Amino acid sequence: MAFAKGKKRKKRALRQYAALPYTVRDGELLVLLVTSRETGRWVIPKGWLKKQLKPSGTAAAEAFEEAGVRGDIARKPIASFEYSKRLSDEKRRRCRVDVFLLAVHEELDDWPEKSERRREWMPPTEAADCVTEAGLVSLLLAMRLEG
Repeated sequence: MAFAKGKKRKKRALRQYAALPYTVRDGELLVLLVTSRETGRWVIPKGWLKKQLKPSGTAAAEAFEEAGVRGDIARKPIASFEYSKRLSDEKRRRCRVDVFLLAVHEELDDWPEKSERRREWMPPTEAADCVTEAGLVSLLLAMRLEG
């Protein structure tokens, strides 16, 4: 029996969809971060594709479930980033996240994951200091108000 030599075949990245909730208060751009359930790290709301929803709809649903916000979600992602996701069996997999802007119009006092997460509004530069994914840091540092 012969074995192929060469590179080990790279597994395809898993896919998630995220919302980047934002608002403008007193002329200042703010983004909303939430804590992850397992480690308490600051992240943006994200998750796996939901049945019968498009990627942007999945991102909006995650923002509601994880952060308790609703608003207008962009139809196309503004960016993507990759990170190493820890799965339940302690293995790690590369995960690609498509990020959709969410202009927040409603912030709820109660939401599905309120007891499991914290949320906090902050300027994008401060948010960049709080997150660990390099691609998300770059995205946050590039954010600014238009005109």
